Amino acid sequence: MTDASATAARRPGEPALAALGLSAPDPDPADTSAHSFPGGGRWRTEIPSCEGPEALAVALKEASRLDVPIHRISQGSGVWMLSDAEITEMVESTGERDIELCLFTGPRGTWDIGGSTRTDSRGAGLRARGHDAVAGCVEDAVRATELGVRCLLVADEGVLWTLHRARAAGIIPADTTLKVSALIGPVNPAAYAVYERLGADSVNVPSDLTLDHLTEIRRVSGAPMDMYIEAPDDLGGYVRMYEVAELIRRGAPLYLKFGLSKAPGIYPYGHHMRELTLATARERVRRGRLALDLLARHGADGDMAPLGSRLPGDLQRFEISS
Repeated sequence: MTDASATAARRPGEPALAALGLSAPDPDPADTSAHSFPGGGRWRTEIPSCEGPEALAVALKEASRLDVPIHRISQGSGVWMLSDAEITEMVESTGERDIELCLFTGPRGTWDIGGSTRTDSRGAGLRARGHDAVAGCVEDAVRATELGVRCLLVADEGVLWTLHRARAAGIIPADTTLKVSALIGPVNPAAYAVYERLGADSVNVPSDLTLDHLTEIRRVSGAPMDMYIEAPDDLGGYVRMYEVAELIRRGAPLYLKFGLSKAPGIYPYGHHMRELTLATARERVRRGRLALDLLARHGADGDMAPLGSRLPGDLQRFEISS
């Protein structure tokens, strides 16, 4: 069931436009997503690209200062770019605040020796090339979960299915959640449903999908959706803050990802990029505050999922054969 506030949100500028005879048609109730997170709520928040304990500490401090609620914090450089001590520190810092920590797994094609990713067609993109790359992703997953990480970011369908099987077999903890990266995000409802069935617990869709595209997806799948409200430049640089209320109405259950455009890429992170990484971590949180302020002004901020909630609910899966 949907909450009444999900359909009653005020659209940007609507009262003034109505007074001028320029009002838009009322939203179609049939477009409203029928799904929500287990335990209640239609949206959660995510701060991406926290590349290590220091950036994480900066983001958490800024979130406290600006009163930005956080459900998930993610990292993009990869498990292998962090020491055991760094991962443990991040697990402890997020655990103290009941925030889900998500780390990226394994080798990816754009850092590989394969030349196809550097062609105009971009070849296989971020996917894991060959058995050894898949093995590297699995190694990262086992190591990270042994250190207490309970959310893994993947950018390959085969890795996703393999980790889902590993989860079912008890190789990694059963409560580990698997998140599909925006770098391979599906762009149609059929593909979205396949990712869900391969084991995805949340799926990052490209930020250029239309509102109608989100409605189409929600008619076939209730798996949580991740979307950059502001996308990094290498993912298009789209800024959709004014659409946040409508994105939630159409796309719930939805993770609002607060990215940052007009900022250099920081993957793979190292201390040579320290100042940029800390500054962008701080600004991502500020962008989150701006988006949440818009939600409040539009009367659509009442459906946030409880802080500390992280599981996706019952999802559809392909059968795992013995």
